[in-house]
Amino acid sequence: MKPFLNKKTLLRHIAQAFIATSFAVISTAGMAQSWPSKPVKIVVNFPPGGAADQIARAVAQPLQDALGQPVVVENRGGAGGNIGGEAVAKAPADGYTLLMSSGGMVSINPFLYPRMPFDPAKDLTPVAAAARVLVFLEVKPSLPVNNAKEFLAYLKANPGQLSFGTPGNGSSPHLAAEMMKAQANVFAVHVPYRGAAPAMQDLLAGQLDFMFDPGIGLNQVRAGKLKMLAVGSPKRSPLFPDVPTLDEVGLKGFDADTVFGFYAPAATPPAIVTRLNQEINRILATASVKDRIQGLGGEALPLTPQEFAAKAVEDAKRFGGLIKERKIVGD
Repeated sequence: MKPFLNKKTLLRHIAQAFIATSFAVISTAGMAQSWPSKPVKIVVNFPPGGAADQIARAVAQPLQDALGQPVVVENRGGAGGNIGGEAVAKAPADGYTLLMSSGGMVSINPFLYPRMPFDPAKDLTPVAAAARVLVFLEVKPSLPVNNAKEFLAYLKANPGQLSFGTPGNGSSPHLAAEMMKAQANVFAVHVPYRGAAPAMQDLLAGQLDFMFDPGIGLNQVRAGKLKMLAVGSPKRSPLFPDVPTLDEVGLKGFDADTVFGFYAPAATPPAIVTRLNQEINRILATASVKDRIQGLGGEALPLTPQEFAAKAVEDAKRFGGLIKERKIVGD
C-alpha cells in the first residue's frame, strides 16, 4: 500500500509524468508497427450505463476498425474507480490494456483515499482525452420548485430534508453537489451509489430529490420525467440553451466540468501511446462519435497526451482544496 500523497507531492508527480511524456524518445516505432497483434482491452472503472462506459463503447468499435483487432470493453467498478485503475496500472505495459476513466482517477482520488494500492500519477500514463463531461442539476418532478433560484431557496428553508444521489464519494457529480452546498450555504443528505446509472434509477423512482447528472438522464428530462434546473459548467449547454448555469443564478465561478479519457500502464512504449492518441483523436472528430458524446451533454475533446496530463494538474488544484475543505473521503 502506498502512502497518501499531499497536494504538493501529487502535483509534482503529475508534472513529472507530463514531462516524461513530453520528452519520451520515439525509439519504439518498430514495436508500434507490429502492434497490435491480439485483442485490446479497455477497462472502464465504473459500472455499465454511466458516462465513462458509454464513451468507451462509442470509441471502441471504430477503434477496433482502425486497429484491425478486437477491442473489448470490460467494466470493473468499485472503490471510486480504484479497482479498475489498479488493474490497468499493474497490467503489462504492452498497449493491450487501457483504462477509460474520469480525470479524477489521477487528479482527485489521491486526495480521497489516505492509502492507495498504486500511484495514479506515476503508474498510469495519459493516452488521449475523450470528452468534456458536463453535469446537469436535475430534480424529481414533484419537488415544488421551477428554477434554480427557487431550488436553492427551498434547500435553505429545508436543511437536511432533501437527498441527492451520486456515482460515489468524490465523483464529479458529488463534488459538484458539495461545491453547490458550500457556495450556497445549504445542506442536503448525500446518498452514494456504485455508478451514475443506479443513482439515476432512484431519482426517476422518486427515492431521491435531486442529482447532478453526468448526462445519462437527458432523455428523461426531454420526456418530462425530470426537471432540469441548471448546468454546472461555465457556459450553457447547446442542447439546453434556455437552462442557465449555476454561475448565472448566483454561484459565481461555478465549474464542475471534468474530462474523461484513456490511460495506459506507465511504461507503455511511447510509439504505441502516440498511435493510440492519433487513432482516438481521429475517431473523436467523426460526426457519429461527436453526436453520441453530445447526446450525453458533453463535447468531444481531442487532446495530445501532454495536454491531457496538464488538465489533470489543473483539476487537482481546482478540486483538491474543495475535498479538504468539505472533509470528503473515499467510499
